[in-house]
Amino acid sequence: MIATAITETTPAGISATGLAKRYGDIIAVDGLDLDIPPGEFFGLLGPNGSGKTTTIHMLATLVRPSSGSVRIGDVNVASHPVRARRKIGLVFQESALDRTLTVAENLRFAGRLYDLPARTSAERAQELLELFDMADKRDRPVATLSGGMRRALDIVRGVLHEPQVLFLDEPTIGLDLPNRRRIWRFIERLRARTGMTVLLTTHYLEEANPCDRVCFIRKGKLVDTGAPNDLVGRLGRHILEIESNELETLTTQLESKLGECLIDGDVAFFRHADEDLSTLARLQTETGRAASAWRVRRPNLNDVFLWISAGKVLKP
Repeated sequence: MIATAITETTPAGISATGLAKRYGDIIAVDGLDLDIPPGEFFGLLGPNGSGKTTTIHMLATLVRPSSGSVRIGDVNVASHPVRARRKIGLVFQESALDRTLTVAENLRFAGRLYDLPARTSAERAQELLELFDMADKRDRPVATLSGGMRRALDIVRGVLHEPQVLFLDEPTIGLDLPNRRRIWRFIERLRARTGMTVLLTTHYLEEANPCDRVCFIRKGKLVDTGAPNDLVGRLGRHILEIESNELETLTTQLESKLGECLIDGDVAFFRHADEDLSTLARLQTETGRAASAWRVRRPNLNDVFLWISAGKVLKP
């Protein structure tokens, strides 16, 4: 059974020192240091163009760094890329499946790439497909599958060889909520069985909430890192959202009392450190009708993302 076999897999850590990638005058990743222990669920987060995918490609041996070093477990990626590849699984933003082949043929091909015995490959493929309720689809061409099924098959393909490290680069992009939840239930079961190290990039920030740690990068540099709850807690107790036709005037007035704000489109965000909301209630009364909307809520990881993407520092 694959459950027994996977359980014996030993997770490997990921270590990067001074990792950098330049394309001419463009610096995609700029001196990134990462230390991800075995078995950790780690989120690499940041806005588009921040260097997330380039970082994953360097960690996974697909792109050679301009400088710096990477180790997967005890293997130096630059010196022994083939040994490193045996330890990792990768789910790309874009599907790696051949749509002209059937589900079973795609998985058989993947098994051969990793030198898996045919019987082992077939047994693992069967059980993984059953976990996704796709066993009856094994003889169907990939082109006939729904988007959610193709994404699930991409993940099955990525873990068929029981990797010690799994890279998930936007694994649920473009999927509806039910399919996203289905994929995450599978990944949760897989992590529970194997203890494998998982590195995730995603723009669905709620998917990063279960991470042990997340790292935010901006313009190729590490900006902040920590447990999701700790980073959210550093924003404060509440977030105040304000909409107004006089937003510039109103925010200037409130900044002297609430501190700096973040403006995103036609909404201003303020951090409020106190559990007591009486100050905000008084300010709402003082502003009168200047604010067309005044909302107070608890902060979340999306707020951390917006704050860091805007170049603002989260102070402890």
